[in-house]
Amino acid sequence: MKLIKKIIYWKLSLQFYLITFLRNKFYDFDLLKSFSFEIPVISVGNLAVGGTGKTPMVEFLIKKFSNKYKIAVLSRGYKRKTKGFIIASEKDDASTIGDEPFQYYLKFKNIKVAVDKKRKHAIKELINTGINMIILDDAFQHRKVIPTYSILLSDYSNLYFNDYLLPRGNLRESKSGYKRADSIIITKCPENLSENNKQYLIKRINPKYNQHIFFSKIKYSDELFSANNSINISKLSNQKVDVITGIVNSENLIKHLEEKGLLINHFKYPDHYNYKLKDLSKIKEDFIITTEKDYTKLRKFNIENLYYLPISMVVSSEKNLMEKIEKKIG
Repeated sequence: MKLIKKIIYWKLSLQFYLITFLRNKFYDFDLLKSFSFEIPVISVGNLAVGGTGKTPMVEFLIKKFSNKYKIAVLSRGYKRKTKGFIIASEKDDASTIGDEPFQYYLKFKNIKVAVDKKRKHAIKELINTGINMIILDDAFQHRKVIPTYSILLSDYSNLYFNDYLLPRGNLRESKSGYKRADSIIITKCPENLSENNKQYLIKRINPKYNQHIFFSKIKYSDELFSANNSINISKLSNQKVDVITGIVNSENLIKHLEEKGLLINHFKYPDHYNYKLKDLSKIKEDFIITTEKDYTKLRKFNIENLYYLPISMVVSSEKNLMEKIEKKIG
């Protein structure tokens, strides 16, 4: 049975390869038209499906550039219940614009957040509002728009060059797609990643002469936040808590909380899960922790003692990365 399954997946992966290969070639040879814009457009994306740290990377860029540019973050708004172009406003929530865009909207008041499946159309609309920098969220495969600078992310625990095309693996397109990136960032690296390991990974990637490789790690906040309160995580040591996650990989979060001494009762849901009231009936403890992304959807239930743990991205050679981006965008 396993052999039959492997054969089926291999055949489906081959078909997927042919489709994505032809699509990319059509763009490469201008048989499908791509468009560039007069303002800087920074694309953040990956080759694999989900879980590479796109949201922390987008937030990293917002923090770095929002004092110089009028920024808009543009996403397609995955799993939203609306259609068309929307600029986030007070009437929106995770259901109307998607969980990650809503997270940006709640967190950054000095930027615009927009969603539209047709990114070329959305960029034109945003430029008309006075925006002079666009950050494209999850847009590496969106070739209709030519980014000024393209950042490709790959999770250290599941590097794209060890992966396979869907459905055999998690890749959205061939591994050779990495060649379109200006910078490749290996995300979620361990604290003690050695220079020898970095050089090994750079060799495996085999970057083009004009590509740059960076390494990053996730930094967890010391504080947990609710709608109107915060608490230092150290105060919860040896306390039983419920943890609710709807992300691709929650292992690192659970490990971090356990290392802080928390006693975890984990409720794990699929990525981008739309929570229902009945899901909350399983909660037993008086203190509930979730991710910042999941909080955007759980907040509507007004759960008492619901807290989220923010994360941020720390990029090694951060100054070098910023110099590369600023040089390219002018």
